[in-house]
Amino acid sequence: MTTADWPFGTDADRDDPLTKLRILVVTSFNPDWKYIAAYIGVNTRCYSWGSKERPTDAEAAMLDSYIDEYIHYFLGDHERQRMLKRPLYVERRVITRVFNKYAPADWGYRILTWQYGPRFLPGPPGSESRQTAGPLSLEQAMDRNHDIHPKRWLDWKAAHPEVFPT
Repeated sequence: MTTADWPFGTDADRDDPLTKLRILVVTSFNPDWKYIAAYIGVNTRCYSWGSKERPTDAEAAMLDSYIDEYIHYFLGDHERQRMLKRPLYVERRVITRVFNKYAPADWGYRILTWQYGPRFLPGPPGSESRQTAGPLSLEQAMDRNHDIHPKRWLDWKAAHPEVFPT
């Protein structure tokens, strides 16, 4: 893949197996591009904040479904087709969500517009934010991201029991 094929520079790991599934593996907790959702990789430039674990196959399917839900809800057919031609799901109007895996069934997330408070919620084990939230499964972290429109997200999950079993 040439630089022209990969415009994301060092923002994302183009050789990670998850990237091949169009699940972005970012190399920092604050990527430059606007991705729908991303996983902060194990080998990142910010070692103290990078994931300690890789997503399981089931968690990778959840990340993929989380992205699909956004595309389905917010983008029209024209925008969806345009996005599918890119190597990753990027959208200029999106606010990136970055998911971080601390340990098995222990996830945090970050919304890039956050300017104050913890970098991830919940923060890593031992952090102050752990007293009010955490540990969270990936699904619970995603649920917290949909607290404004929970019905839409709950309907999506119910329609995809192969990804979100009850």
